[in-house]
Amino acid sequence: MTVDQIMDTAKDKMGKSCDVYQRDMIALRAGRANPQMLDRITVDYYGTPTPINQVGGVSSPEARLLVITPWEAKMIPAIEKAIQKSDLGINPQNDGKVIRLVFPPTNEERRKDLTKVARKGAEDTKVAVRSIRRDSIEQFKKLKKNSEITEDDERKAEDDMQKLTDKYIKKIDEICAAKEKEIMEV
Repeated sequence: MTVDQIMDTAKDKMGKSCDVYQRDMIALRAGRANPQMLDRITVDYYGTPTPINQVGGVSSPEARLLVITPWEAKMIPAIEKAIQKSDLGINPQNDGKVIRLVFPPTNEERRKDLTKVARKGAEDTKVAVRSIRRDSIEQFKKLKKNSEITEDDERKAEDDMQKLTDKYIKKIDEICAAKEKEIMEV
C-alpha cells in the first residue's frame, strides 16, 4: 500500500463515520417533526423489510406533526406496529386513510438529556476518527520500517493525516453544535 492509498482509505472511513453521526443526529428527536426521523424504521411489505418512505408518502404539514399516507390502505396496521416498536416514543393515530404522528413539545430536562446524547455521539465519532488516524500512522511506520518511504515522507504523511483528522473533528463539532442549538430552541 502507498501513502496516497492509506490517506484515501482513511479519508473515506472518516467521511463515513461523520455521515453515520449526521444520520443519527437527524433521527434524534428535537421537538420538531422531521420526515427523516422515519428513515430507520422498516415495515414488513410482502415479506420484505421496507423503509416507511417507500410504502407511503411522508409529509410534515406543521412543526410538530408528521403525516404518513400509505400507497395501500392495508399497510396502515403494519406501519403503526413498526412505529410503536421503534425508539421514537410516539403513539401513531390513524383515521383509516393516513397516520398522524404528533410530537409533543420537549421540556427543559428532556432537551438537556438530548444534548447529552448528541455530545456522546460526537465523542464516540471522534474516537472512531482518531482510531482511523492511529491505524494509518501505524501503516506509515511499517512503510518506513520496510524502507518503502523515507523518514521525511513518513513525517509529512503523519502531518497530513493529522490535518485530515482535525478537519473531520471540526466537522463533527459543527454537526453537534447545530443539533444542540436545534434541541435547545423552545
